[in-house]
Amino acid sequence: MASFSFKFTLLSLLAIFANSWMAIARDPDILTDFIVPPNLNGSEITGHFFTYHLNTTGNGGPDARETDVTMDEFPALNGQGVSLAVYTFPPRSAYPTHIHPRASELFLVTKGKVEVGLVDTANKLYKNSLGAGDVFLFPKGLVHYQYNALARASASAVSFFGSASPGEVSLPTTLFATGIDDGILAKIFKTDVPTIQKLKSGLATPRF
Repeated sequence: MASFSFKFTLLSLLAIFANSWMAIARDPDILTDFIVPPNLNGSEITGHFFTYHLNTTGNGGPDARETDVTMDEFPALNGQGVSLAVYTFPPRSAYPTHIHPRASELFLVTKGKVEVGLVDTANKLYKNSLGAGDVFLFPKGLVHYQYNALARASASAVSFFGSASPGEVSLPTTLFATGIDDGILAKIFKTDVPTIQKLKSGLATPRF
């Protein structure tokens, strides 16, 4: 009887922990229709608060570019559990491998063709070539990339996230532009320090 009681208590604690973890891993539910920023009061809220103008002008350079619309840029999203990003891909440009630790991503190609790929926790690569109108799912927390393989045509896309603050961890920047010792990186990647320094030189100024 005591053994059953212990097992029941253990399972109950595990269930409570799992529910708590799930609550932490997603945006919290709010008890109001929307969250009023500290610098405003409810009477000052108008339709402009729920409106955001997105500037999608390209940077004119050869690199892929992401323009975020999260709660940092658009405060009305706070507590709503949604956000988006707009991508522009010049010819032969790639958006670096990265993860979003707090949200899954629906990636919609709106122009051109984009090659995408994700890697799961078993190190299996899933990839596809997308055209305008195609939607690809990047599960939360998995490494993924986007690439415009065309030499003479640009591409564009929109991503929708299940969080007002999905976060982004760029793997090249995180590994090679944050001050990790060259010798340690050389050991990790089984190469030499000059090779690591060459990789770092291209990321001297973080892009993200």
